[in-house]
Amino acid sequence: MSEKIMIYLQPKPVRIWHWINAIGIITLCLTGAQIRFPETITLFGSYKTAILLHNTAGLVVAVSFSIWYFFYKLVRGTLEKLYVPTGDDLRHGLVRQLLFYCFWYFRGDPSPHHPSPNNKFNPMQKSAYLAVMFVLMPLVSLTGILLLNVSVLRELILMSGGLKIIIATHFLLACSLCAFLFTHVYLATLGKTALAYIKPMLTGWEEEEEHEHPQPAKEVFPGYKPVRHYAEYNGLEQQSDHRGN
Repeated sequence: MSEKIMIYLQPKPVRIWHWINAIGIITLCLTGAQIRFPETITLFGSYKTAILLHNTAGLVVAVSFSIWYFFYKLVRGTLEKLYVPTGDDLRHGLVRQLLFYCFWYFRGDPSPHHPSPNNKFNPMQKSAYLAVMFVLMPLVSLTGILLLNVSVLRELILMSGGLKIIIATHFLLACSLCAFLFTHVYLATLGKTALAYIKPMLTGWEEEEEHEHPQPAKEVFPGYKPVRHYAEYNGLEQQSDHRGN
């Protein structure tokens, strides 16, 4: 038997921010592609229109990022708890979650991470969001601001290596952000159904199905446990040993 549990996972401010940010980043990727390859891509008509939309979307995403930061840091006070991996996440959680995405999910096993309002992200999500939100986004924004104000910030651009270095860095960072976007959408479909992880960003509520599994004999830390304590992992080990013999 299983029991369905509804969790209010995404409050309204977070949902609004998420979709504004998503539309802004998609617009940046598409307009940026036209700016980079104007002879091949003409989605937005003229080159001038593409630049105008790109700059506008960049400002929207920069403001959106600031609102996101202040909401979690000052209003909720949960920024570090939600987005910074713990020591146990790094030692054990990353491997467990990777095994889930690569093996356990395709066998129909549940995810080792069960989200809650104060612990929404699994270790891989925390690590990815930490890199994207605290490294990638600020650097993309910084290089974009430099390119938006070349005349005013000429000295700073020269100190940073010149205009070509700034353009190349901005483009490579944007490609990384675009790659994350595709990965993010794919992983968002790996729930009980393809829309299970997407619905919370529309309604705020996520449906969790609690499965009955034998509990491991010992927990090193509450919540997450070393990979070898999981029945799924032991099953993989036994399969590997059997093949080896």
